[in-house]
Parts: sequence; C-alpha cells; structure tokens
Amino acid sequence: MLTPADSAPAAVPVAPSRPSPLRFVFLLLGFVLLLGLLWQTEGHAPADGLWWLRWAGLAGAAAYVAWRPTLTLWILLGMFVGIEAGYDFPEAAQGLKVFSDIFLRLVKTIVAPLVLATLVVGIAGHSDLKQVGRMGVKALIYFEVVTTLALFLGLGAINLTRAGAGVPQPAEAASKISEIQVQAPKSAAEVILHAFPENIAKAVAEGQVLQVVVFAVLLAIALAQLSEAARRPLLTAFESLTAAMFRFTGLVMYLAPLGVAGAIAYTVGKLGLGPLKNALYLLLTLYGALAAFVVLVLLPIALAWRVPLRRFVQAVAEPVGIAFATSTSEAALPRAMEAMERLGVPRRVVAFVMPTGYSFNLDGTTLYLSLAAVFVAQAAGVEMTFGQQLVMVFTLMLTSKGVAGVPRASLVILLGTVAAFNLPAWPIFLILGIDALMDMARTAVNVLGNCLATVVVAKWEGEL
Repeated sequence: MLTPADSAPAAVPVAPSRPSPLRFVFLLLGFVLLLGLLWQTEGHAPADGLWWLRWAGLAGAAAYVAWRPTLTLWILLGMFVGIEAGYDFPEAAQGLKVFSDIFLRLVKTIVAPLVLATLVVGIAGHSDLKQVGRMGVKALIYFEVVTTLALFLGLGAINLTRAGAGVPQPAEAASKISEIQVQAPKSAAEVILHAFPENIAKAVAEGQVLQVVVFAVLLAIALAQLSEAARRPLLTAFESLTAAMFRFTGLVMYLAPLGVAGAIAYTVGKLGLGPLKNALYLLLTLYGALAAFVVLVLLPIALAWRVPLRRFVQAVAEPVGIAFATSTSEAALPRAMEAMERLGVPRRVVAFVMPTGYSFNLDGTTLYLSLAAVFVAQAAGVEMTFGQQLVMVFTLMLTSKGVAGVPRASLVILLGTVAAFNLPAWPIFLILGIDALMDMARTAVNVLGNCLATVVVAKWEGEL
C-alpha cells in the first residue's frame, strides 16, 4: 500500500533545522505591520509618511524568505503583502482577486480524484484487517468515537464564539445568501438520498464530495473481497493515481502564496480590516477548543484506561514537539513509534495502530474542519440548522480520511465540501492566511491522539 512518505509531493526547499534569529525578525516584522495597520484609521492614504517603511520591511522579509524558502513562510509573506496592498491601494488591490480565483479553481480539480483514490487505497489496502481481528476492530471503534467527540467539541466551540459572525461581505456574496439558503437540504430523506450517486462521473463533475465518498467506500469494500491477483492491478492503478494527485497538489500549492496575497488584498481593499479580526477570533477559538479536547476527552480516556500519565507525557513530549514545530505529522511518526515501544507497547500493536491512526484518527484535524466549515457559513451570513451543520462536518470527517500525507490537505477537503453545500469560498482565504499557526496546534494534537490510541489499544488487548 502506498504510504504518506512514498506519496508526499516534492516540497519547496526546507531551511536547515538550526534556529535562526532572522526567523524571529521576520515574524516580528509581520506582527508589527499588522498591529500598525490595525492602529491606524481605515481609509488612510499611503502618503502618511510611514507606508514606505512598511513596504521596506516587507521587502526585507521577502529577501529573507527567498534566501531560506519554505512554503509556510511564503504564505505568511503573501498574507502580509496582501494586507498592505489592500490597505494602501484598495482600488487596485481588488483587481488581484484573479490570482485567488485561479488558485481556487485548481484546488477544486484535486478534490474528487484525490478523495476517490485515497479512500480506495486506504480501505482496500488494509484488507489485512481481517487477519488482525479484534485489535483492528477495537482500534477503528476507538478512532471513530474519539474523532466524533472532537467533531462535536469543535462544533460547539464555533457556535459558542461565533467567530465568523459579522464579517463584512462583498456585495456579490451578499446577493447570493437567499439562494444558498434555498438550496440547503430541507429534510432527512433528501439528505440521505443526496449522499448516494446515480452517476459517478456526474458526481465528480458537479463536485458532490459525499457521493464520491460513498462510491469510493463501496468500491474499496468490493475490491478488498477479491483475490490478490484480481485486486492488485486496480489497487496499483489507484495507488498511482494517489501518488500523481499528491504531486499535483504539491504543484498547485506553489501558487498558494500568490492566491493568499490576491485574496487578502481583495478582502482588505473591499471590506477593510474587519475580517482580519474575525480570523484572529477563529485562531483563538481553535486553540481553546484543542486545549479543551485534551483536557475533557484525552485526559479522561487516559485516566479510565489507567495510562501511566507521567511516563506517557515524558514519552510523547519529543514527537509532539516535533509535530508542533514542523506542522508535519509524518516528521514525528518515527520518533512516536519508538517512544511507544519504549513505553512498553508491543511492536506489532505500534506498527498497526499508529500508521492506521494517521488516516482514521486525526483528532486535531477533525476538530479544525468542524470549526472552519461553520466559520465559512457564519462569515457568509448563512444560518445553518444544527442538523445541516452535522451533515456538513460529518462529510468533512469522511472525506478527510486517508489524505494525511497531502500538504494543506485540510484546505483541499474544506474547499470541496463547502462547494458541495453551495457556500462561498472567499472566507476560506481568511483561514488560509493564519493556517500556518493553526496547523501547528492541530498537528500536535493529531500526534498526541495517535500516541494515546496506541497505548489504549495495547491496554485493551492486555499487552502493555
């Protein structure tokens, strides 16, 4: 089966791991720029005498990013450039929206083939679940229960803070709100019927993500029941498609900084600085919800299963720290597996539960997706019932399975799902502007949750 390491796209050259003071200088410049903009009154002309200083700071930051390029730094730079361009030149900045539209179109082309291929490979490639028997069933039950709790916690947090409410809307977006509300599913029967495709090509063409998921799951189950000789050719084809889509995603993500800059410039030029405050509220909501998830869900689970907390915390400190610093779960996987073995978990349990959890137990990502999806609806001014919110976030939870190896995978899945629910995409670019900061926390929780899942399954099997 294709692993995330095999399928990960070629990345922008990554800076050496040694700490650099210039990184902190770059981040400080960005925060000073943002605070300076928020301090000034809206509508201030660039001839205030300070605009050249802000642009000089951006030029210095750009030189540093060009010297030590990473995609995250390029996206952060694009966000700050977009803020400044939209603030200083609001009329001209609105013409930059074409860059975000191009990026958006390319991302939407990824969704259906990526979800189809990764789900088929993830399920059919795990046909050995029959052989691992009870451990596989217990692990999958645990994964689904915990990720569902994460989903509900994220849903409750965003409805409590309403971080997306009050975002000024572009005129063309506001004119479509009534149309969006009319098109939203109205009954449980319609929702259930809508999940089943009548034509898979039509579902792919129309971006009906949930229908693609249902087709992929059924196809994968059928494929897993075939003999190895009959299954292998088609499974190999889907593995190749998965690898190709990972590479395709990597190429498209090179345009992310330009797309972010264009979207933020258009938003600030059109609506002012108000939406940025909502993005900050969303960031704080996510961090608060993730902290609550650790305290209210993971900690009680650890106590219920009598996990040795002090030893467990010492064991996971390094892999969770790596995940937080790099925003990459895969970078922490080898150290996490070693740490769980040192804790006393048998290698066969670690080898099964930990990699499987990277596809089916993304607690932080699931919580983030529920927050982000409802944030988009709130920002668009669309009032969704609790039932409609549940349908949307369960769709997100299903479509996120198996794509952990894709950079900015949450963006791809989020875009595809909100499009299927007829929600506008422009609020997602506000999220993408702060996605690097959000990704650090949700990735750390993903790794922490998978480490705890490994210990719990081992305890459940009586093998710790």
